Amino acid sequence: MPSQLMPTDTRKPPLSPTRHKPRILVVDDDPGLLRLLTIRLRAENYDVEAVEGGPQALAAAGRFRPDLVITDLRMEPMDGISLLKELQVRWPGLKVIMLTAHGTIPDAVQATQMGAFGFLTKPVEKQELLDQVQKALRISGFSASDENWRAAIITRSAVMEEKLAQAHMVAGTDARVLITGESGTGKELLAKAIHLASPRRHKPFVAVNCGAIAENVLEIELFGQEKVASTGATTQHPGLFSTTDGGTVMLDEIGDLPLRLQVKLLRVLQEGVIRPVGGTQALPVNVRVISATHRDLQQLLAQGQFREDLYYRLNVVHIEMPSLGRRREDIPLLVAHFLAQIAQETGQRKIYAPEAVELLATADWPGNIRQLQNVVRQNVALSQAPIIPVELVQQSLGGGPGHLPSFDEARDEFTRSYLSQILQITGGNVTQAARLAKRNRTDFYKLLSRHQLTAEEFKQR
Repeated sequence: MPSQLMPTDTRKPPLSPTRHKPRILVVDDDPGLLRLLTIRLRAENYDVEAVEGGPQALAAAGRFRPDLVITDLRMEPMDGISLLKELQVRWPGLKVIMLTAHGTIPDAVQATQMGAFGFLTKPVEKQELLDQVQKALRISGFSASDENWRAAIITRSAVMEEKLAQAHMVAGTDARVLITGESGTGKELLAKAIHLASPRRHKPFVAVNCGAIAENVLEIELFGQEKVASTGATTQHPGLFSTTDGGTVMLDEIGDLPLRLQVKLLRVLQEGVIRPVGGTQALPVNVRVISATHRDLQQLLAQGQFREDLYYRLNVVHIEMPSLGRRREDIPLLVAHFLAQIAQETGQRKIYAPEAVELLATADWPGNIRQLQNVVRQNVALSQAPIIPVELVQQSLGGGPGHLPSFDEARDEFTRSYLSQILQITGGNVTQAARLAKRNRTDFYKLLSRHQLTAEEFKQR
């Protein structure tokens, strides 16, 4: 997918319409305290969502994408420690502040030892609250970042939003990231997004495919080369670890990196210096390394094809990109995005017939987003009319009607998937789900009944 990202500004002007305010999720089963904290934080220009329990907090976090969570320690049925553990699993790096009464301070200290950022005692003093919040946001790397950092990633999927939230949290650090997932899922786009959300955003981002370049060429490309002429003069060819100073290097398809170069990369990561091929002078390295692969590195480890020590150096934070089949609700958005790109490039403005969109949304996509983009481009090129028919999509997918679900089956599958996704996003709240679907509650309940779905299945327990 072509990138349309622009660098963001590291300065800190007043919040503009393109910048999002810091998002804070407040969790407490005391409605009075919840209301007080919400008022205080909103008065400081924070975007606040308030919920009255742990299960509701988990449902809200996937939709709201908070930069910070403030939660009570003692709650039922899920207490603050259990909520902290679950948040750490789903969104590593998300800062959590605990609220505690004087009698539970030892528990709060234990929570900080388990990864909570800190704790506040009740009654919460206003300035202490604001100081803790500012410190937590600063340490998490949040800087009222421009939303353009994620502009190239087209999504409304709750699954994908979790990955983006995780990416945004780690972006403020220099932790190395390993991105895994099937080919065509957008691993390089996510790596670029992490770079653009990071303090390194104004420095270069360079991606190199470790499986597409001959070993000797890849060695020079990464680590550089020093040549000595017959006259005794030396010529330096700096590698990416030198030329990308201050920026980000993405090592794509890291699973294909030859073992000899794995040793060299490990040395660079351990020592923080680079020694060019044939050279003796060590040069300091100041780059962030993001790796990506579609291969199973654990299997490569077992087969002796990938070094275990390098694996743990690269895999500080792991983000797994979902396949397109796990984010089907994004397919209509992606199709519209690709059609708009093609129209801008060629002047050919075409749209899909509704049946064709539904077929695209329910088809198998082993090649993921890359395959979908190729099908859209092929359809636009071959369509004789401004409206692309379903028959052309069937041909592009390599089968006739006998190999595909009927229109009614495809529509029902798409509708059921859509309803499931929207209920998952809202945690089974029918009122919110109906509002997002732009249907009244009565119609929405009828749809649920028709597709044998119940809101209770999606409520957090």
